[in-house]
Parts: sequence; structure tokens; C-alpha cells
Amino acid sequence: MQNKIQPQLKIFDLTIIVVGLVIGMGIFSTPPEVAQKAEAPTIFFAAWILGAVVSFIGALTFAEIGSRYPVAGGFYKIFSHCYHPAFAFMVNWITVISNAASVAIVAIMGAEYIAPIILPDMPLPIAVRTITIISIAALYIINMLGIKLSSKVLNVLMIIKIGMLLLLISAIFFVKSEQIIVAPVAPVQESDNWLRALVLCFIPVFFTYGGYQQTMNFGGDISNASQKLPRAIFYGMAVVLTVYLLVNISYVKVLGFANLRQTTTAAADISGLMFGSIAAKLVSVIMFLSVMAYVNVSVMGNPRIYMAMAEDKVLPAIFGKVHLRTQVQQWSVSFFCMLIILTLFFMSSFQSILEYVMFFDSISLITGAAAIFILRHKAKKLPESTGVFKLKGYPYLPAFYILIYTAVNISVLIANPHAAMWGAFLFLLGLPLFYILRKLISP
Repeated sequence: MQNKIQPQLKIFDLTIIVVGLVIGMGIFSTPPEVAQKAEAPTIFFAAWILGAVVSFIGALTFAEIGSRYPVAGGFYKIFSHCYHPAFAFMVNWITVISNAASVAIVAIMGAEYIAPIILPDMPLPIAVRTITIISIAALYIINMLGIKLSSKVLNVLMIIKIGMLLLLISAIFFVKSEQIIVAPVAPVQESDNWLRALVLCFIPVFFTYGGYQQTMNFGGDISNASQKLPRAIFYGMAVVLTVYLLVNISYVKVLGFANLRQTTTAAADISGLMFGSIAAKLVSVIMFLSVMAYVNVSVMGNPRIYMAMAEDKVLPAIFGKVHLRTQVQQWSVSFFCMLIILTLFFMSSFQSILEYVMFFDSISLITGAAAIFILRHKAKKLPESTGVFKLKGYPYLPAFYILIYTAVNISVLIANPHAAMWGAFLFLLGLPLFYILRKLISP
């Protein structure tokens, strides 16, 4: 019954996929969060470099998992196969919440860029929340009417992101030091606990590096995966690290570390220094539109997770229904947008939502990466498979990856015990919910 995946991707194709999975909108907004947590520029850059190394190890770990179990369904199928369907539901249950919160974060990023322009007299937090809610509501209506911004919107979004990244990097060479205005801020109070500061930086850094875990879905899509897959991941993560370091060097050099710690619109600030205030406002509008395009794609795409879960009868069948005329999953889209709005009401700040997201993600990434040990153990009982990618440095590299993400969970506990408590509660809530739904759906 298992469908055989035919390898069609080349190294270049998969390299671009890796870059596309990782580089999102986070690099435009999370560096100020990292700067606030870092006690010095050295810790700031160390966090970004270490984040790239850990993400590279994670990408290779999930690449072997995908190579050993190349099936459609991603995390859901892996957890069900390696652990138990109930645990798979628990992980995907929090993923449903986490994805809604991630979209809320991205929507807040866009609102922070445009709020001072269209609502200058309103307090910034209220303005940001107002714009975010209105934007989500507008995108909900658009999606319910069946207007789809398909692949062309994604291409436009990618072009905007690449253009903005090149603009930010070029500022290193075009902005003169006398143009930089140093903000009157109190000096950073450094402590001896640099390790604690570094661990706290992991929350926004790993959010920005997220996405590489999807490489597990491409293990069967490239021939000779044992050689080509790690090369593609290495090239892709090398591009990501280079771009992220250059952009962050530009932020620190052009804005100054003190200014970076205060701003929420770093890209517009740099554009203003390069081209003036009018250009800064134009960039803010472009950033808002690009963010909203991403949010729209997420509103279209995330309900597919519900459809897969409904097909496996762990969610009610109504989540899998599609309107015949508009081809929209009306119930699923409504549910997803409702989750986004609820996230905004209960966690209004960027930082609080980010901590919830990273707590959820770290649980799924830790347990997902641990699947490599289970798959290796099962492989011992079977004939040696050909074409399977094997991670060098096993078991030490996966163990190191799990250890670092455990530190992320601990950092959330340190920074926001409330988020950790509710995150653990929601995760455990998935267990009785699984059995309740299974009983109701399949009596």
C-alpha cells in the first residue's frame, strides 16, 4: 500500500528548499530581541553562530529521519510510527496551537512597521494589536470568499525578502558613520553570567532559524541521499548563516548596538538612514504587505494539517470538508483564524507569544530528533538499507542537539514560568483529548 517516492530533486533544488524553509520574516524583527537579551555584541553574535551550528545538526538529524521513513505526513506519521498515535496527537495538538501563535508573531511584526504611520496618535501596543486583528479579519474574509494568492504571491514575497536582505547588507558599505545617531540610553549592565544571557538568546534565535526540520520530508526525493542530502543541507545552512551574519553585522554597525536594542523596525530604520524618512515609510508599508502575504499563505496552508488529522480520524470529519465552489476548508480556516485572534488577546506582546511558541516547538523538536534513536534501533533488526542517509557523529550530535533544545525549554522556564506552566498543561491536555475525540469519532 505504501507509495514509492520517485527521486526528482537535485542538490541545487534541495539547497534552495533549505534556504526557503529557514529564511522567513524573523530576521527582520528578532535581532532586537536577541540584542536585548545579550549583554554584549560578542554574546549577540555568538548566539547567531551557535544557532546556525545547532540548526545544521538538527537539519542533518531530521534528514536521516526522513531518509529512513520517507512518507507523507511529516511529524504526524513519524511520531505515530516511533512512539504512539496518542503521542503523535499530543505533539500535533500543540503544533496546531504553535502555528497559530507563530502566525500571530509574524502579523505583529508587520503591524509594528506600519502602526506609527497609520495610527501615530494611538499608544503603540494598542495600535499594533488593532492593526493585527483587523488584518487577520480581512484575510479571513478574503479566504472565505475563495480568493487565493497561490504561488505567485509566494514568489512576490520571496523577491521582497531577498531585496530587503540585500538592501540591509548593502547598508554596511553605504551608510557613513556620521549619519548614525546614537540613542541616549543607559549603558548595558553586564553581569558575569554570560552563559545565562546566551541561553536566553536562544529563544528568538532558534525561532528565526526554524523550518529546517521539514528536510525530513525530502529523504526520498533525492537520489543517493546518503551523499547528496548532507551536501545540500550544508550548502543551504551555509547560505543562511552568511546572510544572517551579514544582516546582523549591518544592524549593529549601522544602527549601533544600543539603538538595535530599542527599535522594533530595524529594516525601516536602516532604509531611513540610506534614503531618508520617505523611503523608511515606504519600506514599512512593503514590510507590512510582505508579512500579510505570508500570513495569508499560512491561513491557506495550515488547515491542511487539520485535514490530515481528520483523515486519520483524530479530528472530527468537519475539519476535512472543502466547499465545492470556493475550494476552501471553511471550518478549518475559521478555527485557525480564531486561534490566532485568541493568541493575540491572551498574549498581547511579541515576547510572550514567542516564548510560548518556542516552548511548544522545543517539545516537538526534542521528541522528533529522538526518533532517530528509535529508527536506528529498529534498523538493526532489518536488512541493511541502501541509499539511506546516515548522520556522522551519531549518537553524539543528536544528543547535543536535544541538550541544546532542552536548554531552550529551561530558558523559557527562566524567562516566563507562566508560559512553561501553560505550555506543559496544554501538551498534557492532548492525551485525554485524543481518547475523547477517538471515542466520539470512531465509536
